Amino acid sequence: MILDPVLGLNGIAVEALNNLVKDLKDLPILGSFFSLWPELTPISFRATQTSAYAVIIMVTWQWTPFAVLIIMTSLQSEDQQQKEAAVLDGATSWAQFRYMTLPHLARPIAIVVMIQSIFHLSLYAEIEIVSRGNGNKNLPYLIGEFANNNIGAASATGIFAVILANIIAIFLLRMVGKNLVD
Repeated sequence: MILDPVLGLNGIAVEALNNLVKDLKDLPILGSFFSLWPELTPISFRATQTSAYAVIIMVTWQWTPFAVLIIMTSLQSEDQQQKEAAVLDGATSWAQFRYMTLPHLARPIAIVVMIQSIFHLSLYAEIEIVSRGNGNKNLPYLIGEFANNNIGAASATGIFAVILANIIAIFLLRMVGKNLVD
């Protein structure tokens, strides 16, 4: 259901689950338990209220493994001898996390945020497929809408998106560079 909420698999899965519960109600011992089970209804992910959630679920499902992989790799490169020395000096778990692990993760987190920010500036297909812009509009979607009516406005908005991506990248790269010097 989470993998493809748009193409109707949600309704098929809910109907199959309702049929299964209906069959289980006829069992002699467990039937009374399943008679308390409510009948489920499919969620329309194309509705205005739920289409934003569908886009969030799709993008999270797509990009979370990448971010977790980078952060886990960085955690594995953390110096264990320093952590053992901190334990011997009496540092609490919170102090170890705050003063050792978090500064160690600053660069990978900044890189993940930069890559995610640039990706989200190009997020168009998910919004178009799920909601047709029904209440969900980001900069690329607005560029596409403007392109249908006014090519000059679409060009100006596209240039603004590139400038915005560069500002975010410069800010994050300076933060990463400053941490490298320290």
